[in-house]
Amino acid sequence: MSPMRSRIRRGAAAALTVLMAAALGAAGAGASDAEPGVPQQRRIASSVLGADHRITLTALRSAGDGDAASVLLRVYTRSDGVRRESDRVTVGDVDGWFWYPLTGTGAVCRFSTASTEPAPLTVGLLVTPSIGCSDPVHYVVKEGRVYAG
Repeated sequence: MSPMRSRIRRGAAAALTVLMAAALGAAGAGASDAEPGVPQQRRIASSVLGADHRITLTALRSAGDGDAASVLLRVYTRSDGVRRESDRVTVGDVDGWFWYPLTGTGAVCRFSTASTEPAPLTVGLLVTPSIGCSDPVHYVVKEGRVYAG
């Protein structure tokens, strides 16, 4: 084999190695948005009730099953100019939802609130695209606490 041909092959092999490393790095880059040991979570809905309360729905990915998730409904109450979590409940069962439908387009089928005291709250979430939406779950937020409605 000529020296020129050998140099071309080495160059091609080096280029291929760089491309493979870049592809593998890109494939792994988005594999986990969370630090090791910290469950991945994503806010899927939020609403402000008057000046005092903020309601959020957060999908929390299961540590044991990457396809499963829980949904936390959190209430934040303003006190001394700072919002602090005043209550939280799990919507449905722990790890009773699927992560990908919950964090995709159309995940929240129904999220209605009102700035009254007590404040009615209704939540309906996408189970899967083929199954559709869950039955709505009703809550009442009274003085920063969540009660079954």
